[in-house]
Amino acid sequence: MYTIIGILLLFLISIFSILLFFKSKKERQNKLEQGECPSCGAKTKSFKDANTGALFKVEAIKTRIVKKHGCTGIVEIEYVCNNCDLKEIHNSVGYGCNL
Repeated sequence: MYTIIGILLLFLISIFSILLFFKSKKERQNKLEQGECPSCGAKTKSFKDANTGALFKVEAIKTRIVKKHGCTGIVEIEYVCNNCDLKEIHNSVGYGCNL
């Protein structure tokens, strides 16, 4: 009886830890998409020129498409932080074939 309860508890712990891993990975990707570095906390900065009134933005995160997998809609995007040199590649759902 104790072995069944022990195995059930281990199974539940492993399932919840896997779900927690995917949740934290998705939250990290959302921060990167919003322009905030999850490692150093750098955000997009904007400056306004007093003479001309032009607004300049300095992005903290640069994005680059590494690979587009065609009609499946999966796009691999590389995020690079300008401050701490963080480099991560995440998968994102694209727009398919655009037919």
